[in-house]
Amino acid sequence: MKDFLKFKRMLIPAIIPILFRISLYFCFIAGVYQIVQNYRLFGFKFWYGLLLLPIFWFVLIPVILRIICEVLIILSDMNDTLTDIKKQLNPQQEPDD
Repeated sequence: MKDFLKFKRMLIPAIIPILFRISLYFCFIAGVYQIVQNYRLFGFKFWYGLLLLPIFWFVLIPVILRIICEVLIILSDMNDTLTDIKKQLNPQQEPDD
């Protein structure tokens, strides 16, 4: 509990996969909603609208979200690695209370 309160333990690696899954569900729901709304408003007159906007929600947004999540996880892993290097270089360091 001390590590958590002193920000020595990171929550990002545990939270990011959960947020990514939630955002994938949101993208799927938004894509389906976009298809239904486009069909309801325009029918098949604008068939490209039925296909292009959902592709945006089904493909492009999840890829961008995945890249953002991976960058956040990499930054967290870099922090952990730097902390390990610091501990190895200075083994006599006093523990913080």
